[in-house]
Amino acid sequence: MILLEYPGPPRFSLRHLSLLDAPVEAIVNPANSRLYHGGGVAGLISRAGGPRIQEESLEKAPVPTGGATHTGAGNLSFQWIIHAVGPVWRGGTEGEETLLLSAVASALEECEALKVHSVAMPAISTGIFGYPLEPALAAIWGAVQVFMPRAHSLEEIILCEFNKEKAAAMREILALRINPED
Repeated sequence: MILLEYPGPPRFSLRHLSLLDAPVEAIVNPANSRLYHGGGVAGLISRAGGPRIQEESLEKAPVPTGGATHTGAGNLSFQWIIHAVGPVWRGGTEGEETLLLSAVASALEECEALKVHSVAMPAISTGIFGYPLEPALAAIWGAVQVFMPRAHSLEEIILCEFNKEKAAAMREILALRINPED
């Protein structure tokens, strides 16, 4: 279900949707720098896509916090998985905002390099990495806005959240920031 839209280009939307059900060419995996996909969304993606995702990831590891890389999607229907390494929340005084901006920007640049037309991502770092939702969404939307004028192949960016309550909270937060008239 679409909760919020921005016409772009590229189009941006917030959806109450499982990342694994997103109708896109690539998804963003909120990864750790070792690219070991054991828990959280990363574990879900890896288990659903089969062992090839983990094997390819380990060949590309490590990835610095704020960076991104890509692998194939294993048994999943996507062409690519973009592994973005967001920061662990440490109170907001250790450069977390800059690192989250960089992780999102790096993921979107990976999409451009791969000539991806559509990508879905979760709210990076807001799960097991503990980043508070409001400042995380400010950084994610900020990175998307900075990226938009540089987009060539990327036509659609979907921010996904499966949990209904978290998705509703994300809509409230983003609605204060996103003005389709911008």
